[in-house]
Amino acid sequence: MPRLSRYFVSNQPLHVIQRGNNLQPIFARKTDFQFFLDLLHDAIDRHGLAVHAYALMSNHLHLLVTPERGDSVGKALQSIGMRYVQYFNRAQARTGTLWERRYKATLIDSERYVLACYREIELNPVRAGMVNR
Repeated sequence: MPRLSRYFVSNQPLHVIQRGNNLQPIFARKTDFQFFLDLLHDAIDRHGLAVHAYALMSNHLHLLVTPERGDSVGKALQSIGMRYVQYFNRAQARTGTLWERRYKATLIDSERYVLACYREIELNPVRAGMVNR
């Protein structure tokens, strides 16, 4: 059975999480992070997505985004995912899926919740010991 399309309300913030398959790394080198950010910048412009905060962790990523259209998130993540997986697989001499299931997107419906998401995303690398502050 095919997956059902997801549609989100335009101009409504979302907390997006995408995990590596089996909690495997999705970024292996510093250049991987930069390549992903370049793809994200491209997707922002092409698909109408405002990114307010992000955290690229070794085995998952967090985005706090607001889509301009109901399909902005799906199209942006599909574009990023296809190009990034090809790049990563080639660079790491691997094959197969990189992502664990589909991305998770949680609707943010209040100022208090959006501030909590900002805090969570910004502190994630600190808690993981990737950065000092």
